[in-house]
Amino acid sequence: MIEISKDKTKLQIDVIHSFLTKAYWAKGRTVEEVKRSIEHSLCYGVYSDGNQIGFARIATDYTVFAYLMDVFILDAFRGNGYSKQLMAAISEDKQLKSCKVWMLKTADAHGLYKQFGFNALGSPEKVMERLL
Repeated sequence: MIEISKDKTKLQIDVIHSFLTKAYWAKGRTVEEVKRSIEHSLCYGVYSDGNQIGFARIATDYTVFAYLMDVFILDAFRGNGYSKQLMAAISEDKQLKSCKVWMLKTADAHGLYKQFGFNALGSPEKVMERLL
């Protein structure tokens, strides 16, 4: 049995940083960057017996737009459906119900996100990015 919580005081920054700094999308992210990103996002911690085993965060205006980022379940806990439970909790969150546009980037978890309504860009020619 796992617990999914939006209580930021429960987040175990060392666990989050340790995972993210090795992840392909956040390699080298500093502890300060992790803390600042958490401070300015809606966050979900996933816990087993009080220990953090997963995480996700959303940059959002709570009205129109939600950008899903930094989703993970620790390797030792994968294969138990926890990522699906996390995504279900996010999808059902009343704070985000009015958001009409959701986005994310992934290199390897398309199958998971498709189960929750995410698809490839319908009009990629309308989307731009600025990478620094």
